[in-house]
Amino acid sequence: MRVLLTGAGGSIGRVLCEGLADRGHEVVGLDLVPAPEGVTGAWHVADCADPDAVAAVFDEERIDAVAHFAGIPEERGLPESLTSHVVTTAALLDAMVEHRVTRIVFASSNHAVGRTPRQHLLTIDERPRPDTFYGVGKVAAEALLSLYADRYAIDAVSCRIGSFTETPQDTRALSTWLSPDDCVRMVEAALTAPAPGYAVLYGISANTRAWWDLEPGRRLGYQPLDDAEQYAASVPAAEGDQDAAAHVGGAFAGRSVERPAF
Repeated sequence: MRVLLTGAGGSIGRVLCEGLADRGHEVVGLDLVPAPEGVTGAWHVADCADPDAVAAVFDEERIDAVAHFAGIPEERGLPESLTSHVVTTAALLDAMVEHRVTRIVFASSNHAVGRTPRQHLLTIDERPRPDTFYGVGKVAAEALLSLYADRYAIDAVSCRIGSFTETPQDTRALSTWLSPDDCVRMVEAALTAPAPGYAVLYGISANTRAWWDLEPGRRLGYQPLDDAEQYAASVPAAEGDQDAAAHVGGAFAGRSVERPAF
């Protein structure tokens, strides 16, 4: 499969470039920055928020599927968040429709439901409760993907990613961690699942302390193999752990990140 990977120069993007290639896929990178050293495949420097630039990439390349992992990973004002997560998704979807590309995997976030109180295993049936404008952007992008799935029969999988790091960095991450290897497994499953329509999964590893239901991902073929628990002894308790566990979005659900929309 020839996959257009946006955000290919980012932390997750670099892992996916290598991991998807190792599994036999051909990756076409797209980012605001040039290709990292060692990348030999096709690469385009362009802004996903520019529909003309995105269309030009689709005109030049043969694309079988899109993995959309570009986006500002922290909290900003509402207009910037909507541009980063919604406008970019719209530009890609329009190009997909034009070129008859019918599969997209979207890097959504746990912050789409981050204001949900931490009480029980969270399923995909819970209503969206974003904790930030970043989370609002992810919810809106999910809605856009759903629209295009219904309108144009595009298969779209939204992966609500937890904490992507090499190893868990804090107590919360023992529940929310997504390992690099499981991230590749997740994206490949979302790219190759037969006719998912519009689907949502929680992007975490098989953590013993998981806060989110992994069954939707398993139904799509995502079988995580790693568990943050193996690192539990090396993750010290810290002040604020209890507050971070009050809502599934952790500190993003607290007052420290609150700001006006404009």
